[in-house]
Amino acid sequence: MLIRIALPLLGLLVLSGCNRPVPRDPDKRPEPQATALRDAVQRPLDKAKAARETLEKAPDTRAADDATP
Repeated sequence: MLIRIALPLLGLLVLSGCNRPVPRDPDKRPEPQATALRDAVQRPLDKAKAARETLEKAPDTRAADDATP
């Protein structure tokens, strides 16, 4: 019987200590939070693009090296 009274009173006591969250300023834009994820996804793509560009330029440099004795 004591638990039936004590638990709800304890819950009310805990909830009475909570405050309402402060509303954000409507003029200030929220800061982006997914930049780390975007960078992690973009890093391998950039690496692959750089490798492709290197491979595309490789035959040109080989021809230039062969032309100069």
